[in-house]
Amino acid sequence: MVIVDRLLSVQQVAELLGTGVRFPRRLIEERRITFVKVGRHVRIPESALSAFVAEHTVQPVSVRRAALRRAA
Repeated sequence: MVIVDRLLSVQQVAELLGTGVRFPRRLIEERRITFVKVGRHVRIPESALSAFVAEHTVQPVSVRRAALRRAA
């Protein structure tokens, strides 16, 4: 078995997302992100983190100039 994907700790995921450790732990508890249990340790594959970020990325909306003039 060859592990291609890097497994990240909860602390590492929190640092990459710029959040506290409670946020990735909540994602794990609510089964909103893929994770791996290694004994009593929980690890998140890098690809799962990338997929989570891509899935929750919101694209900007382009606003037409005419719509801006109709205010009030």
